[in-house]
Amino acid sequence: MFKAVLFDLDGTLLDIDMYVFLQHYFAKMVQMAHERNLKSNNLVESLWKSTTAMIENKDPQFTNQEVFERHFFENTSYDPDLYRPFFDEFYEQGFDQLKGLARPFPETRRVVEEVFARGCKVVIATQPVFPDLAIRKRLDWAGVGSFDYHMVTTYEIMHFTKPHTEYYLEIAEAIGVDPGDCLMVGNDVGEDLTAAQAGMKTFLVKERMINQHNLPIKVDWQGYLPDLLRFLKEWKG
Repeated sequence: MFKAVLFDLDGTLLDIDMYVFLQHYFAKMVQMAHERNLKSNNLVESLWKSTTAMIENKDPQFTNQEVFERHFFENTSYDPDLYRPFFDEFYEQGFDQLKGLARPFPETRRVVEEVFARGCKVVIATQPVFPDLAIRKRLDWAGVGSFDYHMVTTYEIMHFTKPHTEYYLEIAEAIGVDPGDCLMVGNDVGEDLTAAQAGMKTFLVKERMINQHNLPIKVDWQGYLPDLLRFLKEWKG
């Protein structure tokens, strides 16, 4: 039925409350900056603004990382020679201390195993606003970091973000699969189901469903992870 399956990560494969997680994430970053005598006033506000610029960008000439860094360092007084190494250190060391805020769903590993067993290309189609290291660590937290994914959407390689149709088309082109042969699995109505606009089929995971703007739910399939596992086992591929 499908040649590729795309999985969102946070709230889909990883049991995590991103609202709570981001509060701790920013607090840890500010703490580490303060401990290293780095300027940290307005750091969170500046990070949010640059992340917003990255999400809104639709210029294919620049990766998400390039958009973020250009906006961040051009619009603040933070020294890139100090903050680039600091961000690397944060993801290498401080990020691990947030692990207790997340855990695998019971079905996560079996779901991923089932798709690999079908011979599909498997993509981790997470919102690409984090570096590769941070996403790989969250995959480990979800208990599925050991799989050989065909693609993981990180901010180093992607030029678009969710909910833009261009994000999904970029993935399809990168993996060499027609969008109509792809299934996008995610929990966010506003971000993940827009894959349908690129021609993909969609499955809405309801364990941590997000519908921030109370959008009408237009989806091919929906259910909880046990339902997804049953769906994958029964599909005729």
